[in-house]
Amino acid sequence: MSLTDVSFLITDYDFDNITIATLGSHSALQILHGAKLEGFSTLLIVEKKREWFYDMFSNLIDFKVVVDSWKDICKDRVLSYLRKHNSILIPHGSLIEYVGLENVEKMRLPIFGLRSLFRIEANQRMKMEFLRNAGIKIPKEYTLDMDINSPVIIKFPGAKGGKGYFIAKTKEEVIKGIREAISQGIITSHEDVMIQEYIVGVTAYYHFFYSPTLRRLEILGADIRYESNIDGLYRLPPDLRESIRASFTVVGNIPLVLRESLLPKIMRYGLNFVKYSQITLPPGIIGPFCLESVIKDDGEIVVFEFSGRIVAGTNLYVTGSPYSSFYWNEPMSVGRRIAREIRLALEKDMLHKVIT
Repeated sequence: MSLTDVSFLITDYDFDNITIATLGSHSALQILHGAKLEGFSTLLIVEKKREWFYDMFSNLIDFKVVVDSWKDICKDRVLSYLRKHNSILIPHGSLIEYVGLENVEKMRLPIFGLRSLFRIEANQRMKMEFLRNAGIKIPKEYTLDMDINSPVIIKFPGAKGGKGYFIAKTKEEVIKGIREAISQGIITSHEDVMIQEYIVGVTAYYHFFYSPTLRRLEILGADIRYESNIDGLYRLPPDLRESIRASFTVVGNIPLVLRESLLPKIMRYGLNFVKYSQITLPPGIIGPFCLESVIKDDGEIVVFEFSGRIVAGTNLYVTGSPYSSFYWNEPMSVGRRIAREIRLALEKDMLHKVIT
């Protein structure tokens, strides 16, 4: 299946009865809530073990598909049911992580967003090369063949919210940590890891939205991730910190309003990302994406990750962020912004421009 030719996916769709579908995880409640506000029917795909939880929000759910495991989404019975309801699937971090990249790439279902970007997002080195080529400042990368004598952060692949990441100061500490990760089954080989310069500063995550219907880039929010146990370590006396290895598993998000003087640089990075995606992965980024950065004390912004779809930090702004108000002057979560874009695309006969 071509990742760009989508006309055959929607030839039998009833455009007057489009359904917004997503997986019961990550940012599902926000996506469902936004779809309802924009007048769409909603469909939730949910694992049986989580069904009880999402049933508590039945007011947001019109249709439901219960599966034993996420990979069941690819079964004909599930896809047929979604197509019967003219579903457009909204991807989030759990889709690739639990359904699998190859399964998602060949899924015969219209997906809101740029499907071809998923493969790059799933590969740390391809991701950093993409940012570098887009003209976005990134951290120095190390290999095990290089001398390491300053703090580095070791990252593992996948959308697990930083689980398993660790900091090291020497090559020996890096090798030891990687061996432990292999023994624990977190990774299969040292080739799975990325070793990056650890940059001291404030972590800041920017929530962007590129609209093909309006041909504009919007910034809809920003957040700081609260991570275990790195954020708790600094409550301990210095002499106790050394005995505990810092970890970076995201447990929640904190809202962030940025200095306005930083916004031009942040928006320039966002525009660079959009333009480079349009050149290398036509038609280019669609809808939400996130640039994940550190802001240094001199104001330099270094981007160490990106997400090519909605991120969980947007859950902070279900009633809208300060930035979304500048564009819409009404409550506008990213979930609702996705549904608004689909509605605008339907009104302008541009649905093929917002799905892949």
